[in-house]
Amino acid sequence: MEFRPCIDIHNGQVKQIVGGSLKDQGDLARENFVAGKGAEYYARLYQEKGIKGGHVILLNPASSPYYEATKAQAMRALAAYPGGLQVGGGINADNALEYLEAGASHVIVTSYVFQDGHINTEHLDQICRTVGREHLVLDLSCRIKDGCYYIVTDRWQKFTEEIVDGHTLDRLMGYCDEFLIHAVDVEGKSQGIEEVLVRQLGEWSASPGKIAVTYAGGVHDYKDIELLRALGGGRIHVTIGSALDLFGGELAFDEVLKRTRK
Repeated sequence: MEFRPCIDIHNGQVKQIVGGSLKDQGDLARENFVAGKGAEYYARLYQEKGIKGGHVILLNPASSPYYEATKAQAMRALAAYPGGLQVGGGINADNALEYLEAGASHVIVTSYVFQDGHINTEHLDQICRTVGREHLVLDLSCRIKDGCYYIVTDRWQKFTEEIVDGHTLDRLMGYCDEFLIHAVDVEGKSQGIEEVLVRQLGEWSASPGKIAVTYAGGVHDYKDIELLRALGGGRIHVTIGSALDLFGGELAFDEVLKRTRK
């Protein structure tokens, strides 16, 4: 189990938001925290602590008037910690190499691969060929519907017909180095993790030959970290945002590192 830090950028600022509240129209989101420091500050902090695999997420679409400011923040983070951070948000085969050349270890992709409700195999093949499997993370962020966890796209606003289950994970793992899975319904709410989802991910990861999985969403106390470790069999990495003291929460950054490294 590893701690994977985050730098979420919205409207040109590092923020923590309630995931399900994000709207492209008007660039609106319910905010938990707005940082007074730039993205490069957090990137350098993660570098000093020796943490790799954190993700920088651009939360504005390219059509937004805030997009260039958001992208500039992301680029400063990548430059501050070359090779230590992943980046996602509007990544496709045309712009992916720009982020790798700017210092990202991986690009994180969702909407480019999941279109019209299903996996676009042409785009999946194309992005994998462009960056190489070793530099690709697939974001299977999901929301619950009819008792199943469906992958959502376009900054978590659109449901696909694809379910996060063993079949989907097996089908996609040959194309990427890692899965990033936000439990969107609890993202930013600090009300506890999606236990059913974590258990499913842990069971899948228990089989030989599986790739890394990072879970994000709902961690709000140290008991949640231990619960995630137990349900995931110690194989699921974790991201904590709003609950972390770096972003106005109550969980001490150094204590989280200690508990996830033990």
